Amino acid sequence: MDLIQQLEQEEIARLGKTIPEFAPGDTVIVQVKVKEGNRERLQAYEGVVIAKRSRGLNSSFIVRKLSSGEGVERTFQTYSPMLASIEVKRRGDVRRAKLYYLRGRTGKSARIKEKLVRK
Repeated sequence: MDLIQQLEQEEIARLGKTIPEFAPGDTVIVQVKVKEGNRERLQAYEGVVIAKRSRGLNSSFIVRKLSSGEGVERTFQTYSPMLASIEVKRRGDVRRAKLYYLRGRTGKSARIKEKLVRK
């Protein structure tokens, strides 16, 4: 491990954020801190994770949701101070790491099978 990776690992440990295990295909609720004037509130953004980028401190993920019939995608930095929390609502069963093909699909063809967890 080189010096830069070691510094990034120390910074991640210093932040102390608990990020749940999630993967592409999962439906997540991301609580984002939004500043309006002088007050700050939390805004929930719920959608399907279509991509995940693991780069240590620079990790990010893309969440896609349908807003009034229009597809909206938003990229979140995993260790951003603007993220209050990430909650996994539903596990998706997909075979690909990047679900960009969902951009061209609507309706039933855009559905993702739910992963059944065995006990």
